[in-house]
Amino acid sequence: MAFLKYKNSFIIAEAGVNHNGELRKAFELVDIALDCKADAIKFQTFKASEITTRYNKNLEYVDNDDKTSNYDIINKLSLRFEDFKKINEYCKMKGILFLSTPDGTESLNYLTDKLDVPIIKIGSTEITNIEFLNEIAKKNKPLILSTGLSSLEEVKKAFNSIKKHNKKEICVLHCTSEYPAPINEINIKAMLTIKKELNCSVGFSDHSIGNEASIAAITLGADVIEKHFTIDKSLDGPDHKASMCPDELKDFVFSIRQTEKLLGSGIKEPTKSEIKNLPGIRRGIVAAIDIKKGTTIKKNHLSFKRPFVGINPEESKGMIGKKIKIDLKTDQPILWKYFD
Repeated sequence: MAFLKYKNSFIIAEAGVNHNGELRKAFELVDIALDCKADAIKFQTFKASEITTRYNKNLEYVDNDDKTSNYDIINKLSLRFEDFKKINEYCKMKGILFLSTPDGTESLNYLTDKLDVPIIKIGSTEITNIEFLNEIAKKNKPLILSTGLSSLEEVKKAFNSIKKHNKKEICVLHCTSEYPAPINEINIKAMLTIKKELNCSVGFSDHSIGNEASIAAITLGADVIEKHFTIDKSLDGPDHKASMCPDELKDFVFSIRQTEKLLGSGIKEPTKSEIKNLPGIRRGIVAAIDIKKGTTIKKNHLSFKRPFVGINPEESKGMIGKKIKIDLKTDQPILWKYFD
């Protein structure tokens, strides 16, 4: 079940807030995603007041001196709505799909009504925010829904609520919301559970270190893969350390595409490269001893050796009792035209 009829998996290079609130860095991230051959680059469009209160405690994975509130951190990492217009235009000029996650009604309306984003990506934070999910659904655009921190029942409730208002395709991403996510908590098979329960496109939002988790997801049928990346892991900010640097992202996308080639079509048949090897690998029917013209063939006259020249060993029974019309030397391949 491909997502939006993409031939291969849809790879999202997740820039998130790794621009650190600087438009110049956002453009640089676009260039990196394009160079790495991702299908889309995704940002987060928000105002701090849409996400958090000024009393919000700092998250454990965010390095902080405890003097700066989470509100101030988020505010510092935000870009202006007008900046996203410029990023969207830059993406169109460069030839890569622009996506962004809205974190409130204002952000949603700007992305859909002003920028007309082709797909809405919904973050894991909104799974239980049914009212906002319904707002998003009513935009009637294809959706990608992340499900970190969620139980299956919560995912089903969110999905079913969205489906009441949205007739477009929905892809549900399995996700572990830890940065970086421990390997033993990735649980890729949960993606299959989601697919079975919801009968929808599924994918994986990968917060782990390395390529292995996403490659595993691809082998299990992920339609969408999302991975965080950054310009430089040493930059200040909450997500840089758990993100891929440009070279890692390039290798990541390449590994995903190679894995898709390895998986193939699923049809079991000889490949083009195998066919040329068939004569040298398969056994054919040959003379076990010297055989004189006019001899009636018996089982002990036949042997099965390489090369294969047109008759499979299983067809040898049809030769028994027939007369040969030429002299044959030991190990000479036997063909049907040699019989009366």
